[in-house]
Amino acid sequence: MKKVLIVDDAITVRMYYRDILEREGFAVEEAVNGMEALEKALTQEFDLLVVDVNMPVMDGYTLIRAVRKEPTLRAIPAIMISTEAGEHDAALAYSAGANFYLVKPVQPATFSLHVRLLTGERAP
Repeated sequence: MKKVLIVDDAITVRMYYRDILEREGFAVEEAVNGMEALEKALTQEFDLLVVDVNMPVMDGYTLIRAVRKEPTLRAIPAIMISTEAGEHDAALAYSAGANFYLVKPVQPATFSLHVRLLTGERAP
C-alpha cells in the first residue's frame, strides 16, 4: 500500500484529501506544517508528499527545498497545492522541486489522477 503525507495547516483540507486517498486505497499521514512534515519524512517512508504553500513554522516551498537537499528524501515526489493561482506561484513551486502544482479547490478526480501518476498506482 502506497503511503502519502498530507501537509496543510487547515484540518478541513487535510480531511478532504485523506478521504479521497483512503477511498482509493492509500495509507495517509498528516502534518500541520513543514517542520512536522520534515520530521515525519525523516523517520517514516512515504511514496508522495502533498504540500500546501502557506503554513506557519515552515512553508511549503521551504519544506520541498529541504526534502530535495536530503539524500534519503530527495526522490519522493511532491504535489504542491495552493490558493495562489499565478504563473509566478507555480514557477516558485517548480523551482523549489515540486513535481506538480495544483490550485485549490482541487477536484477529487484531478487530485486522484495526479497522485496516481506520481505513485505509479492504478485506479482501484
